[in-house]
Amino acid sequence: MPPKRSLIVCERPVIIAPVDEHITWMREALAEAAKAAELGDIPVGAVAVQDDVIVGRGHNRKEYDRDPTAHAEMIALRQAARMLGGWRLIGVTLYCTLEPCAMCAGAMVQARLPSLVWAADDTKAGAGGSVLDLLSHERLNHRVRVTRGVLAEEAQAQLAAFFNNLRNK
Repeated sequence: MPPKRSLIVCERPVIIAPVDEHITWMREALAEAAKAAELGDIPVGAVAVQDDVIVGRGHNRKEYDRDPTAHAEMIALRQAARMLGGWRLIGVTLYCTLEPCAMCAGAMVQARLPSLVWAADDTKAGAGGSVLDLLSHERLNHRVRVTRGVLAEEAQAQLAAFFNNLRNK
């Protein structure tokens, strides 16, 4: 059996897991992102996983629901909290196709999410280190371990195709 490989991670506390495990769950998040695109929303998807079980799923529904809080991460976090029976998401890893915004990163801190894995960095609004870093801010009472770059090319291609289609309409 080959040794387990790990991803290169951010300069903060990190979760080290086999690459294959991250890829499996990120593919689920990418499938959620495709659902957002079908609704005319920016293709971002998320899945919350605890003990190898998806406990929450979400895809962007901002345009569809006309709700500024209907981000994939927020929907997946809400589902996970309902499924697990509480707001503290102990033992949950959230997989997202895009680095979270400030709202979503704040919700992750509030939920005491232990770890987050994302695909593509968001250099315009990312709150996990690209623009600002709420996930490991020293003044906050909780820090989220981050792994980034899992299937980044696929997530970036999904986003690029969506925006190209918008421009061509």
